Amino acid sequence: MRELLQRFRQFVLKPRPVRLVTLGYLSYIVPGCILLSLPWFQSTDAVSVLDALFIATSAVSTTGLGTVSTSNDFNLAGQIVILILIQLGGIGYMTLGSFVVLSGGGTLSERRQKIGKTVFSMPEGFRINKFIKSVIVFTLIIEALGAAALFAAFTRLGTPNRVWASIFHSVSAFCTAGFALYDTSFEHLRGDLAVNAIIGVLSYLGAIGFIVLVDAWRRLTGKISRLTLTSRIILVTTGWVTILGVGLFFVGEPTIRGLPIPERLLASAFQVMSAMTTVGFNTIPIGKLSQASLFLLTMLMIIGSSPSGTGGGLKTTTFSALIGVVKSVLRGRTQVCFSGKAIPDARVWVASASLGLYAATLVLLGATCSP
Repeated sequence: MRELLQRFRQFVLKPRPVRLVTLGYLSYIVPGCILLSLPWFQSTDAVSVLDALFIATSAVSTTGLGTVSTSNDFNLAGQIVILILIQLGGIGYMTLGSFVVLSGGGTLSERRQKIGKTVFSMPEGFRINKFIKSVIVFTLIIEALGAAALFAAFTRLGTPNRVWASIFHSVSAFCTAGFALYDTSFEHLRGDLAVNAIIGVLSYLGAIGFIVLVDAWRRLTGKISRLTLTSRIILVTTGWVTILGVGLFFVGEPTIRGLPIPERLLASAFQVMSAMTTVGFNTIPIGKLSQASLFLLTMLMIIGSSPSGTGGGLKTTTFSALIGVVKSVLRGRTQVCFSGKAIPDARVWVASASLGLYAATLVLLGATCSP
């Protein structure tokens, strides 16, 4: 018993970066659960403590799943709490606190720097101090531009409460959270090109990650002559997986075959985007999709977004590394390469371990949840 207490004390007082990140997210979820459980944040009495815990966890982890209605069961105050949790979860633990420290002229401790590198999976050449500032700046700018674009689109459509709807869905899309103020997500806007495009762009910008955004800005301002290998891997992999996914969904999904070709293509692109970025929005009923399409979307969700992105999944860099391993084995090579550049062995090992752990977790959860 004494040994268990000692281990618990060491876990809390001297945690490793990964453990500290876990504790940090809990520090968001618990207060969020308490607030959402209070009647002042609810518009009905249908929200239990378990529902509040589920919604708070889903918001911080930007999962987007819900057991109650965001718009009907929570009032404006409750929706603001959910949006704050989404924002905190989207930019990642330690980012906001580190930004406050840096803004006040302070410097990050060694532990904070280690945690930041763990959270963002930063490549060589990136300075954590400048990177964290860039994360906050890019987040605010992109979400503000997204809200302005959505406001214009919602004004054209006559959407009620369009100011709040624009802000909420812009943050939810960029953080790939999938929370919507409509119980059927965006099914009623399936054919609206503007809304689909805005939500799609915001979700992709969040999913490709801050590494690519910072890298692209440095390239545009002339600070570097070429994107880093990590950014090129992310963009190429995201592009090809999206194109292949849209083509397969467009051809194979029977429920959209009766739609006009432009609307059918738009629905395919949006649903593949939603799965690839793990944002979780939908413009067509998911429950009516064929088994083949559900399998395709599941594979896209498993591949997921990118390092330092707001989405989930194995990550595009992991997927590309695994594809590189297969190609190298087939060609009889011992070195894994991408675009003529060798991928570090450590990254290949991490990719292989991630696949193993991810597969084991899915099998275990599947066995637990099966009837």
